[in-house]
Amino acid sequence: MIDVRQRFPQFDEAGQDMIRRALDIAASALDGQVRGNGRPFLEHPVNVALIASDEIGLPADCVAAVFLHEADRMGNQGPDGLASIQERFPGFPKDVYTMVDGLGKISTIKPKDTRLEAENYKKLIVQYSTDPRVAVLKIADRLEVMRNLDLFPRTSRENKILETLLLYIPIAHQLGLYNIKREMEDIYLKFTEPEQYRAITNKLKAGERDRERLMMEFIQPLKQELSEAGIRYRLKIRTKAAYSIWCKMQKQKVPFEGVYDVFAIRFIIDCEPDPKVEKDLCWKVFSYVTKEYEQDTRRLRDWITNPKPNGYESLHITVKNKRGAYIEVQIRTARMDDEAENGQASHWSYKGIKHEEHLDRWLKSVRFALEHPQEADPEDLPTPPSKEIFVFTPTGELRTLTAGATVLDFAFSIHSGLGIKCTGGKVNGKAVPIRERLKTGDVVEIMSGKNQKPSPDWLNFVVSSKARSRIKRELDAEEFKKASRGKELLGRRLKNWKLELPDDMLSEYLKKHKIGTINSFFARVADGAIDVNEIKSYILEGSRGPSSPAESQRQPEPGKGAASWDEGKVSTDDILVIGAKDLKGLEYKMAKCCHPVFGDDVFGFVTRTEGIKIHRISCPNASRLIGAYPYRIQKVRWADTPSGGTFQGSLRIVSSTESSIIGQITQIVGSFKASLRSFNVVENSRNGTYEISMKVSVPSNMELDKVISQIKLLKGVQKVVRS
Repeated sequence: MIDVRQRFPQFDEAGQDMIRRALDIAASALDGQVRGNGRPFLEHPVNVALIASDEIGLPADCVAAVFLHEADRMGNQGPDGLASIQERFPGFPKDVYTMVDGLGKISTIKPKDTRLEAENYKKLIVQYSTDPRVAVLKIADRLEVMRNLDLFPRTSRENKILETLLLYIPIAHQLGLYNIKREMEDIYLKFTEPEQYRAITNKLKAGERDRERLMMEFIQPLKQELSEAGIRYRLKIRTKAAYSIWCKMQKQKVPFEGVYDVFAIRFIIDCEPDPKVEKDLCWKVFSYVTKEYEQDTRRLRDWITNPKPNGYESLHITVKNKRGAYIEVQIRTARMDDEAENGQASHWSYKGIKHEEHLDRWLKSVRFALEHPQEADPEDLPTPPSKEIFVFTPTGELRTLTAGATVLDFAFSIHSGLGIKCTGGKVNGKAVPIRERLKTGDVVEIMSGKNQKPSPDWLNFVVSSKARSRIKRELDAEEFKKASRGKELLGRRLKNWKLELPDDMLSEYLKKHKIGTINSFFARVADGAIDVNEIKSYILEGSRGPSSPAESQRQPEPGKGAASWDEGKVSTDDILVIGAKDLKGLEYKMAKCCHPVFGDDVFGFVTRTEGIKIHRISCPNASRLIGAYPYRIQKVRWADTPSGGTFQGSLRIVSSTESSIIGQITQIVGSFKASLRSFNVVENSRNGTYEISMKVSVPSNMELDKVISQIKLLKGVQKVVRS
């Protein structure tokens, strides 16, 4: 049996007693379970507990949580949640149960494709960590797994290696667990590039004495001169890890000997935090170093005169000593170093890892809990970000939604067509209505019906912009269909009665009855909410109506009545089939304001001089045209198959200012049945983005959608919209 007092001597008697009780529970639950080497599985939680306590410095309740988590995973037969954990493991502090619950949720994450969803999975791990120490314990758990990768089957080992690289190493870096991060990176390299790993580590080991000699030779003359100048400083000296060296070799396409910063020295100057004094002292040290050693001016990085946007300040230089060896030197003050390590310009910020303000604050609280384990009260620490939730499809695909999202929002996130037909869903196997709110970790299955149609009530509970815009679009389209039927009905009756409804009289009617748009008016006529006989009476009684049968048969002036376009050419009963051979001699053009493409939802607008203009239903001008001129709207549809020609689509793209983005976009266009017609790039220096406008020729909207979807997948692309 494990001697808790001997293994965990740093804890007081109460802490050791709590660990002992948790260990006994785990030993009972794991009895008979073995690892790949035949040893008891209990070794795993014991090793994790030792990493947490000895290498990270976490308190006794975290160690107890490690053992209870393994017992919970092995013996949990009841419902998930804190209440179930408390019932099965009574007598432990509340924060222990919270950590066990969080670890249990993280252990259920089974990434379907970690490479594509790494950022979302990292956020999910953070969100499950309601007690910040949960994420740290998970890092300790993963380190123990990486140290024992040989125990796992090949497929399982490869999955764990990939997960570690894309999920757990970045989180360890953000938490400031740099030693653990370096070790996991080196283990990753050892298993994925064994020959490279052996070569690099052997060269590092063989050159260890040489580096020690270089260090002494380098420091000695500088140490004397700096001391004589009265400059107080301390040194940080480090040898780059094997994985970092390998990454530089790959990126720079150089051998081991071509990596300049394998060996680095950092000067940290002790002085008052006065900007002028700090800058002067850093440049003084710089002058002493470059006076003594030959400088490679190409590798000078002056982030003191011009700090990085995130506030990082330091002088980086590379020098060559008398033996011809290159050494990287970093010069900064104590304040600058503290800012770089702990403040706004922390190491994980200036290395480019994505983060949000609230997430940063939470991560800093974790670091504080690690550095001050006796002072950090979990109840006083901020909870992880809650702007997003993470839910899964039945096949394990991860979806990110806005907090408060419903089953209907989830359906629209999968596909707009599925959202429109959504009738409800199953959440964790239980049937629920479409307005059911989801939470992180839910497994959601959508149910649909072919007769389902969007309702205006849906807008009262959906939260995603995609769902709201598509619902509004469907409702508008439905109203448009009703309006077309109503316009046709009213027009036929008025023709039989030999009456007209001029624009000014119609406008007065809408105002009197508080009807917002002409489209709504015709839709109500179609529904029967407005009786056409009422319109007849209104026309006959109106002071602006025709006063005689002769006047009633007189044609209105252009733009004054419902027949302002040539009814001999176009009838409200007609449906214009775009691409058909027989169009009764009518001319039509694609509107330049929205660039319709074969397959888009479209309508026709009868102009006075240019025939019929074809617009997309989502055109920025559609609402105005349909509302103000319903009598000039023409039903249109595409022919069953494309005519063989091409259509011009216009795209607007917002991306980062990476130079490779432009080439990648043009390459994507060329990989489909599309050709680039124009391309314009404007750099927005204020936002640090490219604003790209491009026009492409495509045979159909299906091909254009392919281009758009592939561009959206590019790293650095923030937005892609049709314009």
